[in-house]
Amino acid sequence: MTIQDWFEKRKEAQEQRRALEARVETDGDPTLWTKCVHCDAQILKEDLDNNDMVCPLCDYHYRINARRRISQLFDENSFEELFSEIKPTDPLEFVDTESYKDRLQRAKEKTNLDDAVITGLASIEGHKMAVAVMDFDFMGGSMGSVVGEKVTRLIEKAIELRLPVLAITSSGGARMQESALSLMQMAKTSCAVSRLDDEGLLYVNLITEPTFGGVTASFGTLGDIIVAEQGARVGFAGRRVIEQTIRQKLPSDFQTAEYLLKYGQVDVVSARKDLRKTLANIFAMHE
Repeated sequence: MTIQDWFEKRKEAQEQRRALEARVETDGDPTLWTKCVHCDAQILKEDLDNNDMVCPLCDYHYRINARRRISQLFDENSFEELFSEIKPTDPLEFVDTESYKDRLQRAKEKTNLDDAVITGLASIEGHKMAVAVMDFDFMGGSMGSVVGEKVTRLIEKAIELRLPVLAITSSGGARMQESALSLMQMAKTSCAVSRLDDEGLLYVNLITEPTFGGVTASFGTLGDIIVAEQGARVGFAGRRVIEQTIRQKLPSDFQTAEYLLKYGQVDVVSARKDLRKTLANIFAMHE
């Protein structure tokens, strides 16, 4: 991009911002507008929704839930859910500020999900695959026994049907309310991915905002090809913990998809509008 192109793009963004601000003045109903968390622009909620939850001014990619991700990526009516009968329990009868059972119930009411991952079979532009889609809205996308079990069973089903696997991650890490049972899912899912590799089947990761902790340290980054959505933050420990540990200031783009691409930790960074085509091309090349 030349300097002139940069100024033209900036001028266009400023004009769009002024147009949006004028619309806010004429129709200031707060139920219709939202402020972008990245650039502070006032955006019509309908415009944000129609733009796949991406800010039309600064291109900030909002986090979306698993159901919306499925509807955006996969061929219409192609998704067939598997293992929905697997539901979480409370083996440790864990209580902190509230009981684990109560937390699970609240998460279920909020998301209409039983746990933090949806698994099934689907296709993208006719390319069939086994898919696991995580949902951050369910207890921060934390990986407990159910997530580990469903991902492992999905991989076993893929081996049985000779299908590639796509794992779409969004997680804060392991679910501490399940203690060691949660941490064991890291080894369990990693072993399942290893078996998939032994069978010569393709495994693709799509990392979305945010992916941290035990998911990053296990099935979330073991793919033959790792795709990251634009702007997604990816890591093990959080930025603040690392800065306090090493007592140094980290780069502003540290742990972003673009930073990881620069250092070879992901293979592709894709904008949301291009993800479907990017994934279709990957699976087409490996059929």
